[in-house]
Amino acid sequence: MFNIIEKRRWYFIISALVIVPGLIAMIYSTVRFGTPVRLSIDFTGGALLELEFEQPVQPGEVRQVFVERGYTDTMVQTTADERTVLVRSDFLESEVKMEIKSALEDRYGPLEELRFESVGPTIGGEVTRAATMAVVTAAIVILGFIVVAFRRVPHAFRYGACATASLVHDLLVAMGFFSILGLFRGWQVDALFLTAILTVIGFSVQDTIVVFDRIRENIPKRRGEPFELIVNRSILETIHRSLATQLNAIFVMIAILLFGGATMKQFIATLLVGMLSGTYSSIFTAVPLLVVWEKGEVGQFLRHLRRREAQA
Repeated sequence: MFNIIEKRRWYFIISALVIVPGLIAMIYSTVRFGTPVRLSIDFTGGALLELEFEQPVQPGEVRQVFVERGYTDTMVQTTADERTVLVRSDFLESEVKMEIKSALEDRYGPLEELRFESVGPTIGGEVTRAATMAVVTAAIVILGFIVVAFRRVPHAFRYGACATASLVHDLLVAMGFFSILGLFRGWQVDALFLTAILTVIGFSVQDTIVVFDRIRENIPKRRGEPFELIVNRSILETIHRSLATQLNAIFVMIAILLFGGATMKQFIATLLVGMLSGTYSSIFTAVPLLVVWEKGEVGQFLRHLRRREAQA
């Protein structure tokens, strides 16, 4: 039998190598922008302007028109036809908006304003609080559900805590990814980012519960076997289901990412990275954490460190 759990220390190292750069990016982003990820007008308040031109335009050149008027945090995206642009910026007064449209018409010819929305800071604050509460509530509900569902298994709380740790792992990967691209590509978090995060949580927890449920079934059937062996057997019995479910969704998202519209790319990219992380963490993070906890390896490691310090 192939022993997956035996290599658990390597899985933790891989997770650290993925998460640490994201944490560094989030710290730098907090110092520079005040938040771990750059926030769009959905959270901070601002203006959303959609314009259609008669010829293809370059997002960088459109953005420059805004920057020249002091709107340095403006973000511009084009759609598939490269004639329609979606502009996110700070608040635009009517006079300034007309001036910008006039400058764009002088450069690119006639244009049509398809949409203009203003989001106040009060609404932005409400969205921020709702986003935070949604993620925290989801984590608490998932922890409570697993503890109740696994109440007949010894140390049921550990299953819930490990599933929650896997959830946090995926959140850190997704947010770190977005923070890095926020620094290098100017990506900003909008309401769709919250949708992606909640979807990632759902897929991640589903996969984790599938493996944990098989462990729960195998414990009474395999009495006398070491816990590590039972866990390894349970992973091998469920890994094909987890991979089949996730890979189907991942292939669809890759297709959308390659051929979909520009306005969807940030959402799909975040969803894709989160689901890749969720597929990994359900097998290589949540379950190894459970084994480490059940075998008391954390305590053994700390005692080993104390002995080395005493000898030194």
